[in-house]
Amino acid sequence: MVRPRICRRLLFKPKAHYFKPQGIPMRHLEEVFLTKEEMEAVKLKDYDNLEQTEAAEKMKTSQSTFQRILSSARAKIAEAIVKGKALKIEE
Repeated sequence: MVRPRICRRLLFKPKAHYFKPQGIPMRHLEEVFLTKEEMEAVKLKDYDNLEQTEAAEKMKTSQSTFQRILSSARAKIAEAIVKGKALKIEE
């Protein structure tokens, strides 16, 4: 039996939900999907420059869970940049 997901506090609403390499038609691109949680973690840690413990408190999650979410987000962003893939942020 799967444990129910905990609701996390997500306050950030991105202005854009899609990023792609310039000059490459969409039909030639693979997509990488970033969840709302991952986007919130990147914003809190990298944009707002909060410590992980502060950011985890804002998201109402543990520091270890926050670290896991952040690592996943950074890996996806790196994959999109390095491999020239489109990055879609969950709405």
